[in-house]
Amino acid sequence: MKNQSVKKNIDWICVIIYSTLVILGWLNIYSSSLSSIEDTYIKQLIFITFTIPLIFIILAVDGKFYEKYASVIYIIGLLSLAGLFVFGKTIKGQTNWYSFGSFGLQPSEFVKTATALAIAKYMSDSQINLKDTNRQFQVLSILGLPILLIVPHDPGSALIYSIFLVVLYREGLPAWYIWTGFVAILLFVFTLIFETQYVILIALITIVIVYFKSRLADRNIVASSIIFVLISGFVLSVDYVFNNVFKQHHRDRFNILLGKTVDLKGIGYNTNQSEIAIGSGGWFGKGFLEGTQTKGGFVPEQHTDYIFTTVGEEWGFIGSLVVIALFVTLLLRIIFLAERQKTKFSRVYGYCTAGILFIHFFVNIAMVIGIFPTIGVPLPFFSYGGSGLWGFTILLFIFLKMDANKVNEW
Repeated sequence: MKNQSVKKNIDWICVIIYSTLVILGWLNIYSSSLSSIEDTYIKQLIFITFTIPLIFIILAVDGKFYEKYASVIYIIGLLSLAGLFVFGKTIKGQTNWYSFGSFGLQPSEFVKTATALAIAKYMSDSQINLKDTNRQFQVLSILGLPILLIVPHDPGSALIYSIFLVVLYREGLPAWYIWTGFVAILLFVFTLIFETQYVILIALITIVIVYFKSRLADRNIVASSIIFVLISGFVLSVDYVFNNVFKQHHRDRFNILLGKTVDLKGIGYNTNQSEIAIGSGGWFGKGFLEGTQTKGGFVPEQHTDYIFTTVGEEWGFIGSLVVIALFVTLLLRIIFLAERQKTKFSRVYGYCTAGILFIHFFVNIAMVIGIFPTIGVPLPFFSYGGSGLWGFTILLFIFLKMDANKVNEW
């Protein structure tokens, strides 16, 4: 009866879109890997095949299992990240993988789901009020631990976790957390572009204007002074962080994005070639398997992080728009399903699912068209890789299981 219930109540719109994206992703991997000596499209087909029993297992497990053991899953996720410091394999300068012969497993792809479950579990407590400072510290600690373990290996992947702040904001986290993060990013970028003293001067002028435009009762010279000191300290630390914490390839990518360096044959080669490939597709593309940039192997990592360039070249603007529309429809559908959940745990997890998929989708597309630095973020269900495909599949189908199970919730 349970299997019949899942079959009847599962959201088939999400399942169909998911299946369509996976199939389209494989077709593009096939096209992009024909010029390579590696049979990546065969490996990806094997990965796709293994998702079928994986989905059946996820749907067969009782929906309450994920809530009951969310903390255990989260702890296992943290241990898998910590283990990389001892047992991790370094590939292309990043120690993100466990190696099992010719097979590699990237735990960070699965820890996103574990973190989403842990946050949903914590927020499902009816006594949680994120206006409380202690509660803020606790939930941000849940978010911060995987970030701390991922940053030394892959700062780009750690960026993905910022989307959880948006979910927490919806659940009551004060807005100043979002604004602080946004302002910090702006200050960081501005300091890389302009002289430090000018950025501090602009910050001072802004604070003074805000102070005098505020109501007399709201003016607090001490608070304004503290904010200015904190901003100044942050701005003064940017150069040190950029030059001593960031790795050289991260610095190069930022410098190229900000126009401080032009290196079309070196670190900027990938982005430049991806822009050429996408632009050459025109409105309707060159046709499946007809992309000259793709066949010539001009775009490195085209089957992984730059898979969307194949879509742009061979399917053109219209084909790219269709793929983007599929992602947007899936995201909107997940949000719609999250809103109709009967439990807070399922609702929060649903929003985490939508958030993780969105930031991957947004950053990857922005990356390949040259408006965001290359940070190694895969396109969900499209990019080559077993860990990524399985991680996103687990993330999505756990939520679909929860949604199918809502008929049994009170």
